Amino acid sequence: MPVLIFFIAIWYLSLFSQTFFQHRYAAHGAFTMSRRWERFFFIFTYITQGSHYLSPRAYAIMHRIHHAHTDTEQDPHSPNFSSNIFSMMLRTRKIYNDIFQGHQQVDAKFTKNLPEWPKFDRWANSYLSRILWIAAYVTFFVFYATSPWLYLLLPLIIVLAAFHGAIINWFAHKFGYRNFRMNNTSENLFSVDILMLGESYHNNHHKRPSAVNFGVRWHEIDPVYPIILLLHKLGVIKISKQVALARQ
Repeated sequence: MPVLIFFIAIWYLSLFSQTFFQHRYAAHGAFTMSRRWERFFFIFTYITQGSHYLSPRAYAIMHRIHHAHTDTEQDPHSPNFSSNIFSMMLRTRKIYNDIFQGHQQVDAKFTKNLPEWPKFDRWANSYLSRILWIAAYVTFFVFYATSPWLYLLLPLIIVLAAFHGAIINWFAHKFGYRNFRMNNTSENLFSVDILMLGESYHNNHHKRPSAVNFGVRWHEIDPVYPIILLLHKLGVIKISKQVALARQ
């Protein structure tokens, strides 16, 4: 039971960090926050993602390229250019590393208004950091796993952020339904998205990339949207587009 609770907690906490901080904030600037709160969410993201931490800066650049070049060969994670979901994950990982390490030339239009904390990002992305997190996960499993079958969750936990991204970038460009006609293959994977915290409303997102609410239709519940509204009300963040706030 402790292992299952841990897995569920890591699933949702790491996914929240990705959709709230790396995706909606870093990549799309759906809201703003102070430097102090930005540093807080850097640390929060590192704690919740651990061995699978993604640099908000590199993630944002890669995701902006995805929106600019969806379904083309320049798309960092298009299923059109990979034979399976695992080869797509490896391709995406290479592009992410090239962006993070500065080995890939990036158009200046993709590097504006990005969250920056270079020293922290270097540590969080280091092999030593990832190995220490993996060692902590293994130790936890050794003490609390009540069945050998539970160890099947361990590899997934180690790469969870990449796996979350792969679910959407593979399946939501192949299956689902559309609310909007787009010049790409984006689909809404689930009609009620509790599993992916609103990320599966991918067709909606491609239509309105900077929207704070990924849901559009009455049944499309975005669990992160009320949290964003609460943080806005508390002054932690400021939603960038007040007109969008009024309409949602």
